[in-house]
Amino acid sequence: MIAYLKGTLAHKTPTFVFIETQGIGYQVFVSLQTFEKIKDAKECVLFTRMVVKNENQNVSAFVLYGFYEEGERDLFEKLLSVSGVGSATAIMMLSTYKTNEIIQAILNKDVGLVKSVKGIGPKSAERIILELKDKLDKLPQFEQESGVMDNTLRDEALTALVSLGFNKNTCVKVINKVLSSDQSIATVEELIKRSLKQL
Repeated sequence: MIAYLKGTLAHKTPTFVFIETQGIGYQVFVSLQTFEKIKDAKECVLFTRMVVKNENQNVSAFVLYGFYEEGERDLFEKLLSVSGVGSATAIMMLSTYKTNEIIQAILNKDVGLVKSVKGIGPKSAERIILELKDKLDKLPQFEQESGVMDNTLRDEALTALVSLGFNKNTCVKVINKVLSSDQSIATVEELIKRSLKQL
């Protein structure tokens, strides 16, 4: 399984990018929210999810999807777990609304917002809400982002703290608390040290 790709963005479009790493170019499909965050970058890290599509009885296609944030990838995987929701529908949702907007819509049982996504009817919207509302309670949610640097600090600090054995949801709350109390934090190391004191 390819967990993430780090490399040079050799080609970018709103729906897919070519990311080159160690001389190999990968075609990675992205949502609009991810594209918006990498469109001006020359290099990036994308968290990935491989999806196997059966094109006919004998041929399978392996499609790689990439996400700027782990939270977006987590939601993509949760959407795929819903009966009748494929990768195209999941990417369409993530291109129409931000990750937290989708999570809040599902938790609030907002059928209108979910069915406003192209390709999702009322029954599919209700099924998505029914099957995911309990699962999404367990997904960490960052508060309103204040920029790419903030997101990078959060993501890297969260990854480090979780690797040290701390609970992911607890880490998210502590990181948010630290950043909201002191917006001058500029390094991952400082954020981790400050968070560790509260864990």
